[in-house]
Amino acid sequence: MRVLVTGIAGFVGAWLAEYLLTLPDVTVDGTVHRHDRRIRHLQDRLTLHRGDLRNAVWVDEVIRTVQPNYLIHLAAWSDVGGSWQQPWVSYELNIQCQLNLLEAVRRSAPACRTLVVASNEVYGLVRPEDVPIDEETPFRPNSPYGVSKIAQDMMALQYWHNYQLPLVRVRSFNHIGPGQSEDFVASAFARQIAEIETGHHEPVLRVGNLDAVRDFTDVRDVVRAYWLAVCGGEAGQVYNVGSGEGRPVRWILDQLLACTQIPIEIQQDPNRLRPSDVPISVCDNRRLVDATGWLPEIDLRQTLREILDGWRREIVK
Repeated sequence: MRVLVTGIAGFVGAWLAEYLLTLPDVTVDGTVHRHDRRIRHLQDRLTLHRGDLRNAVWVDEVIRTVQPNYLIHLAAWSDVGGSWQQPWVSYELNIQCQLNLLEAVRRSAPACRTLVVASNEVYGLVRPEDVPIDEETPFRPNSPYGVSKIAQDMMALQYWHNYQLPLVRVRSFNHIGPGQSEDFVASAFARQIAEIETGHHEPVLRVGNLDAVRDFTDVRDVVRAYWLAVCGGEAGQVYNVGSGEGRPVRWILDQLLACTQIPIEIQQDPNRLRPSDVPISVCDNRRLVDATGWLPEIDLRQTLREILDGWRREIVK
């Protein structure tokens, strides 16, 4: 069984590679655009293809060469906040890359089961009566990133309708874990704490909106959900991926602060506030659970300790 993962060197891609390599009779290929530091320890067990998914000729060559049985498309612009500063980059990377990929699959590997990963950001400005958010909740995107993910989601649906490609879509809610970029809230808090502990930063931790309620899941549970969805999900269907439990961002901060002995002052930073924010976003994951039996297994307090320990190791290098 041959699995191709686009963006395998990214945060989620690296954890997915780790998971896939534990499965029997699975050969893993991956596309890499820039750095590969997250997967260097796995390189002798992977086949890597280096290039740019915006290059349709190269994408065609990869799909023809690999002939994957399963394709999990993770390569994407994932910075929601940054999408306001660079909206076209968000659109170009998320839409053009997937278009090239689906065209190549249509031509050269039409039986490949493909997972397209969208985001809870497609739901955008959810109303109180929408929570928990199921797959029928209307799209009300409130960021360029959210718009780009709607395009990816609907493109996949179109290719299912027009060409009967066995595509499965997922809409992921917030996921966190060791190695995540500091562009994301848990990692941003953890890095600041690690820098304060080592004297690299004054004992002031700068935050955005702590009252927002989000559905956080450990990335290792998320990649397991992706694999179960692409293997066992219904072609043409869409599944929310999330824990089903809402936690305020303040809970994330409190858990991390409980892991340090250093007194730290908390200050709100206006630069960390988004142009528009949703008060509460919590996943209804029943469709995924019913289809695959997936449930999250990792305690987020453990996840947060691992994120902080990872930054502690990084800071002292």
